[in-house]
Amino acid sequence: MAHDPTHSQTGRRLALVSVGILTLGMTACSGDDAVSAPTTAEAGGRATGDIVVFAAASLTDTFTGLAGDFEAEHPGTRIVLNFAGSSALAQQIVGGAPVDVLAAASPVTMARVTDAGLAAGEPSVLARNRLEIAVPAGNPAGVTGLEDLADEDLTIALCAEEVPCGAASVRVFEAAGLTPAADTFEQDVRAALTKVTLGEVDAALVYRTDVRAAGGAVEGLDLPESGEGVTDYPLVLLADAPNPAGAQAFVDYVLGEPGREALGAAGFELP
Repeated sequence: MAHDPTHSQTGRRLALVSVGILTLGMTACSGDDAVSAPTTAEAGGRATGDIVVFAAASLTDTFTGLAGDFEAEHPGTRIVLNFAGSSALAQQIVGGAPVDVLAAASPVTMARVTDAGLAAGEPSVLARNRLEIAVPAGNPAGVTGLEDLADEDLTIALCAEEVPCGAASVRVFEAAGLTPAADTFEQDVRAALTKVTLGEVDAALVYRTDVRAAGGAVEGLDLPESGEGVTDYPLVLLADAPNPAGAQAFVDYVLGEPGREALGAAGFELP
């Protein structure tokens, strides 16, 4: 059956919730009355029910598409997606949020979860990413390189240091021997990208996949120092997953050929 990505994406975004109200009895993505689907065990081993996935903001487009495809191939499942900065997601999980799967944007962030004994096994690296300079279409400020992001006369957005894109930015500036002149520090990479697409800043450091996702709204400039800004994306099934069998099926799907094709098409580097 053909999958309607617009309908699925809209429905799933309506399902994004804060940790304070996240439960497995949430209203279905399609807007149906709140009826909890049977767990995988109740269905005799077939992947079904709610599968709650926390994922780094830079995975928004790719995981939204993969979730829709997975649901189409596994009738009776619903992927409940929550996108945010990886550090915020890890904090919510350590705080007790009922989550099945975590996809973080750095091993350091993932370690907060694994060190707390909350992962079921070792995380797997599903992709790698690297930083680019993003400027508004037409590059009105004439940004040419990283040194321009140290110019006090320009308006610059960076990710906050505690999130993976911010930590990668710190490494890039240190490698170049520059001090950034940031005007705003954002809590996830998509927030920094939005500042660029709206023309609120002259440039930002974001992942190259975010530049690609923005289409013609932004332009990307390569970094000679981009090797310092490479980050791995680990994926793990959580030890207290409410739907472990369904979660494992989604993990296998993302790490398998469907996930690799989607991640590669989005500009991620594959391990």
